[in-house]
Amino acid sequence: MAEQDAPSYPVDAMNRVKRRQERGFYDHAAVHAVLDAAAMCHVSYVIDGQPFCTPTLFWREGSRLYWHGSNASRMLRNLSEGEPTCLTVTHLDSLVLARCGFNHSADYRSVMAYGHARLVEDSAEKSRALFMMVDRFFPGRTAQLRETASQEINATTVVMMDIERASAKIRSKGVADDDEDYLLPIYAERLPVQLVMGSPEPCPRLHANVVRPANLAGYRAGRRLEDAVAEAHAAAYTD
Repeated sequence: MAEQDAPSYPVDAMNRVKRRQERGFYDHAAVHAVLDAAAMCHVSYVIDGQPFCTPTLFWREGSRLYWHGSNASRMLRNLSEGEPTCLTVTHLDSLVLARCGFNHSADYRSVMAYGHARLVEDSAEKSRALFMMVDRFFPGRTAQLRETASQEINATTVVMMDIERASAKIRSKGVADDDEDYLLPIYAERLPVQLVMGSPEPCPRLHANVVRPANLAGYRAGRRLEDAVAEAHAAAYTD
């Protein structure tokens, strides 16, 4: 399939990358790759004219995004009836030190996804979504747990948003000075940044005969978190 024919999100004034347009991507593959490597997002919305931005865990199913929280959450109480919403994620890949202040920068991957949030009210859909809230990060985990109590389900709100518009913006060029500045005797470098997992810390109240399940092997010391999260998503879903 030609690149221009790859599935993409519509582009208009809302999601078109205005500055550095060459860094903008709208195809599903690019947008979903950035989303699926992230565990946390920020959800932006407006209540009575006041803007808010809330961090939360989220997950993707096709072109639909889900997140959840307590029934008492202000965000979820107000994102339940089709309100316009923007969900963002960002991966910081490096800090860039150039030969002038203007060219100092960062390498990054980010997504802004737009849509209208609504409450998941169907009980079967809600139960499945809460199942995937866990298995999206830890495939097979829910089957190893005690059954979720009805009061726990009732105390949780799930919100979904179909992605109507989205754009990824990616910078990966490292040091990019003006040609004449490369002649200056000034130190420049790229500082790679990674979020790496530490050693698992078992609960001190574990039963003596309980061992770490094999399906958690992807989450291990020294591995990049985004690699483990993206791998888990691929295991839990197929587009």
